[in-house]
Amino acid sequence: MNDFNLLIIKWYRQNKRNLPWRITKDPYKIWLSEIILQQTKVDQGLNYYLKFCKNYPTIHDLANAEEQQVLSDWQGLGYYSRARNLHAAAKTILSTHHGNFPNTYHEILKLKGIGTYTAAAISSFAFDLPYAVVDGNVYRVLSRIFDIATPIDSNEGIKAFNILANELLSQAHPAEHNQAIMEFGALQCTPAKPNCANCPFNQSCLALKNGTISERPIKKNKTKVRNRYFHYLHIETANQLALTKREEKDIWQNLFQFPLIEKDTAMETHEIQQEIEEYYQIKIQCVQSNIKHILSHQHIFTTFWKTNEIPKNIQNNPQYYILSKEELNTYPIPRVIDRYLEEN
Repeated sequence: MNDFNLLIIKWYRQNKRNLPWRITKDPYKIWLSEIILQQTKVDQGLNYYLKFCKNYPTIHDLANAEEQQVLSDWQGLGYYSRARNLHAAAKTILSTHHGNFPNTYHEILKLKGIGTYTAAAISSFAFDLPYAVVDGNVYRVLSRIFDIATPIDSNEGIKAFNILANELLSQAHPAEHNQAIMEFGALQCTPAKPNCANCPFNQSCLALKNGTISERPIKKNKTKVRNRYFHYLHIETANQLALTKREEKDIWQNLFQFPLIEKDTAMETHEIQQEIEEYYQIKIQCVQSNIKHILSHQHIFTTFWKTNEIPKNIQNNPQYYILSKEELNTYPIPRVIDRYLEEN
């Protein structure tokens, strides 16, 4: 156990990346970084972290902001529930904790959008509390070094890895230990082509010894991917666009989009065009089709249909927003629409 701590921390001190959230003990800034980096690569998340620190320098600033503005600043990062939960948790901290970030693991865990991993990360990084982080990187590192075949998505596996991670945790330096093991997984013990030849654990890694590196970690359940087919109506007159708000509990909740017809299966172009023209009583043209937007559990196949007239069933309909092109920048929209507008 002591050898593990010494080796992982020594490696970290020699190889760590210089990142702004690693040079602060401010729990608010650490919390921002952890939420932004969920399902996001560091290179992409860094600019968003800097933007949020600038636009919302304190919890009070974030809590008092309009949700639409927070979502707009989050635009392009995906998984928008993270932004909504971040905003809601800031309001809770303001109302329940008088604007002071809670300083215990269990109080942090109560905040919306925070699970055991994030609570452990904030607890150790901000307050030096001895809670081990267990994320994808940690699962991979531990499953390889100890050649553990227990599925990481099973109740048994979750419990076993959590126990092991806490047994290995440096009680004297929990923050540095947690940063080290995650960084090691991100840079050294990578999912594909890990650098085993120059690994400090290559003499003790059981998966390397047993030839099971490529098999670790093991997952019991493969994620089922759902295909969805979105047909967007791009209404654009001389200087006006039409948007509607996604209010249902689904992807991109509370973001704005073009009027949408969704289908369960792919359709022939002429069939869906006829259906849209009959429904809206207008003439349209297909601008872009079969644009594939990949989410973790869903593949969105998007087609954009353009018209220069506002359909009668959209005019004066409170579900739709008719706005100028200049106003569009104040509305948070999904990245797939944002990218389409950039190209057209």
